[in-house]
Amino acid sequence: MAGVVTRREFLNLLSATGGTAAALKAGTALGLLPGSAAAASLDLLGLGSNQRKVAILGGGLSGLTVAYELAKFGYDCTILEASHRCGGRIFTVRHGDLIDEIGNRQYCEFDDEPHMYFNAGAARIPSTHRNLLSYCKELGVELEVFINENKTSYVQDKNMLDGKPIRNIDYTTHMKGFMAELMAKALSHEELNAPFSESEAETLLGMIRSFGDLSEDDLYQGSFRAGYASGGFLKHGVQKDMIAFRDLLKTRLGRQLLNANEGDTGPMLMQPTGGMDKIIHGFLNHVGDRVKYRAMVASVQVSDSGVEIAYDQDGVRHTLQADYCFNCIPTHLMVGIDHNFPSDYVQAMKYVRRGEAYKAAFQAKRRFWEDDDIYGGISWMANPSRQVWYPSHGIHKDKGIVLGAYDYGGGMYHTVMTQEQRIEAHLSDGENLHADYRNLVEKPITIAWHRMNHMLGCSARWSRNFQQGWTHDEEELYHRLQQPVNGRHYIIGDQMSMHSAWQESAIMSAQWAMADLDQRVRAELA
Repeated sequence: MAGVVTRREFLNLLSATGGTAAALKAGTALGLLPGSAAAASLDLLGLGSNQRKVAILGGGLSGLTVAYELAKFGYDCTILEASHRCGGRIFTVRHGDLIDEIGNRQYCEFDDEPHMYFNAGAARIPSTHRNLLSYCKELGVELEVFINENKTSYVQDKNMLDGKPIRNIDYTTHMKGFMAELMAKALSHEELNAPFSESEAETLLGMIRSFGDLSEDDLYQGSFRAGYASGGFLKHGVQKDMIAFRDLLKTRLGRQLLNANEGDTGPMLMQPTGGMDKIIHGFLNHVGDRVKYRAMVASVQVSDSGVEIAYDQDGVRHTLQADYCFNCIPTHLMVGIDHNFPSDYVQAMKYVRRGEAYKAAFQAKRRFWEDDDIYGGISWMANPSRQVWYPSHGIHKDKGIVLGAYDYGGGMYHTVMTQEQRIEAHLSDGENLHADYRNLVEKPITIAWHRMNHMLGCSARWSRNFQQGWTHDEEELYHRLQQPVNGRHYIIGDQMSMHSAWQESAIMSAQWAMADLDQRVRAELA
């Protein structure tokens, strides 16, 4: 070949076409990137007769992890939960459940059937999130496959093909074909320089041809990978008409569709059978008697010898004395609670912004998506509702729950609407995918996390510039907040993670804090 590419250029090329997960796997194989770590195994010092009291502020996943682990080693744990339930943003909605959104309280009216539920917060578990999966196994939480990307689901944009929805497989197959054609042609240009040998470059070109199903002269002329227009079983298949590259480029959804199974959604995904809150129930089976519900923290005072927490429950002020405190109250709420934290610690708490997220769901009168050969997965729309999720569970039952909107990062668009306006918007958007959508769904619910009581936001946002990544100052603030006040007060949760919004992050933050505490206790008892 006339042109060759460097390994760095190859990784960039692979990332641009195959997504970050492909680049990460290739980088690991080339020894340029580290492999994933194993699940942490906590080996804490058993206290024996050396009693220690621990206050845990918030019954989210990180708080329950702390209570579960420390109780094994003799710590006396008390969980103060402001809400009527534990779990935080792990929230599975079923018949009769309260959606405690400020200014828009709702009670779910789904049919009272085991498969009729909606994961309003956390909804997916990647197979690489080993700590979470380890707890699921330990706690006896049964898991099932979650279908994230489904090639038979739809893609719809009013700017593409006059707004007609097309199958995911039609979009992605043709887009990859045209992109591969461009790459194959580019690899023959003289300006490409690099230490790939001629045989390696030929292998790479062969991979690109296979990736895009190119003809021998490196042209994309359609592909049977998109399925058949007719035939294919008892008769030879007839190839579908090719969609023009210019038409595919009229929607910006390609970024999501070509990277739909990358990063944390790249591995096989799972969900607990019966709802994500089965994980919370698994923890509560062991530490449920340690939870005080509707216990609103009013003050946190840290000294060299311990922590004093004042909280209100049933209109009465109580005081809890503890040797240590693990606090998973969102930092933007904690700064408004009376405390005596150091000024640099408070500065770090104030710096953290909260993400916005919004979801909506409908009960389907019948499983109409299965009539379209769709079993689980996501349809994408270029409108504010953005996505429709079809349930991976309950296949061939009479009814099911569909996610009718998921706006992550821009959830305030729907949050400022009335409930009636939200529902009408989702019905109208959904009709772009399924013509009779309005008549096929009922009993809607909406969840605006920026207004959910005791939350007022979604995952933490440390970096101000997502494209450029963390600054040195942001990392300094993060590490300051990670360190305990006087060795007594720890902030935990996915907010103390550089990869927030995942359950794995919350668990790992708790494990880090417990390991730090353990070293301090060992030194104290030595």
